[in-house]
Amino acid sequence: MNFPDELKYTKEHEWVMVSGNIASVGITEFAQGELGDIVYVDINTQGQSLNAGDVFGTVEAVKTVSDLFMPLSGKIQELNKGLETNPESVNKDPYGNGWMVRIEMSNSSELEGLMNAADYRKMIGVNG
Repeated sequence: MNFPDELKYTKEHEWVMVSGNIASVGITEFAQGELGDIVYVDINTQGQSLNAGDVFGTVEAVKTVSDLFMPLSGKIQELNKGLETNPESVNKDPYGNGWMVRIEMSNSSELEGLMNAADYRKMIGVNG
């Protein structure tokens, strides 16, 4: 399994990539594998300011629906519109075309509470 070292990770299996004051967010390769084939991504929080831990949307797989949690406080600036017609991008390319939202962070110090790749691997029990 792939967990890029340059990303940060949450206990809820979201990943975060920071560029300046903007954080791109998606779900990890582990999470999409556990969910199975993703058939729908429902995010209708664009423009909203949410706190870390708030639900910003849901992802629907063949057998389950799972909430998506904000890894950081901030305002949702952009949704990945490509997921409307190609939700399977989350399965095929979770760290690339499968990104879900871009957040303008309101408190970058919250990044310190996120895991690095090695800590995330330990949490899910994957070596390497």
